[in-house]
Amino acid sequence: MLFCLGQGAKSGPEAGIAASFGIATGSFIHALAGGLGLAALIAANPIAFELIRWAGVGYLLYLACNAFTSPIGALKPENMDSSKSWQACKDGVLVCLLNPKVAIFMLALVPQFVDPDRGSALAQFLILGTVLNIGGTVINAFIGAFAGRICGFLAQNKSAANVLQYLTGFVFVGLAVKLAFDRRG
Repeated sequence: MLFCLGQGAKSGPEAGIAASFGIATGSFIHALAGGLGLAALIAANPIAFELIRWAGVGYLLYLACNAFTSPIGALKPENMDSSKSWQACKDGVLVCLLNPKVAIFMLALVPQFVDPDRGSALAQFLILGTVLNIGGTVINAFIGAFAGRICGFLAQNKSAANVLQYLTGFVFVGLAVKLAFDRRG
């Protein structure tokens, strides 16, 4: 949610919505990985978990640095183009994939509802992952769009644009810190 909020605030409502679809894509990939047994491998291998976690921390800090070092005018409504939406979507996929907690969540929650007697476990993982994604995507898209609408309104003022840009950077730093200090389970 915070990632979509930050993307919406930084690049407008379309980018906030695109970020939610990126997160959904990453979550769906995690559901696929869970169905294929890869999530169990990550959960069982502390080194793999830590490598993915720290890659995620590094990527979030990279996004924060970009937010802090972009020119203040980057928040102006005329600069909110579709290429930023595509980048927000790609960043959303990476942020989600580099969060091992999502894989662990899929491994902890979804198998409870998978019944091998009812058909393919992979298909069930994908269906349940899709159901989880629908609700999350709708909520994240609303948050990203709302942040983008506020950003568009406030970006008319250079001081507000400055505050929004730094707020976005601090959101990414906060997410990185949370991921860095989260415990495995």
